[in-house]
Amino acid sequence: MNIRKISMILLAVTLAAVPAYSKNNKSKHKGKSLPSGLHKKVGKGKPLPPGWQKKLSKGDVLDPSIFSRGKVVSPAGKDGVMSISVEGKIIKLHGKTRKVIKISN
Repeated sequence: MNIRKISMILLAVTLAAVPAYSKNNKSKHKGKSLPSGLHKKVGKGKPLPPGWQKKLSKGDVLDPSIFSRGKVVSPAGKDGVMSISVEGKIIKLHGKTRKVIKISN
């Protein structure tokens, strides 16, 4: 009878701990780089599809391949904020972290 109680307690503890170890990632692409297909396109010098801007929003980290395609509009100031132009869009971001502050036309 003791073995049965011990095994039930171990099972209950194990089942209670499982949710603590599971991933809870609601935002699939937050902070990630471009998908592999778009990354290959950029690497070959081909233009990005028209919808890529919709996937980029305030607080995201700009992919290095998009950053390298951009032209600096205003260099980083004392606060580290700079603006680049990528395919007609002006992206204001932190120079070192590439975290997007604002996107405008």
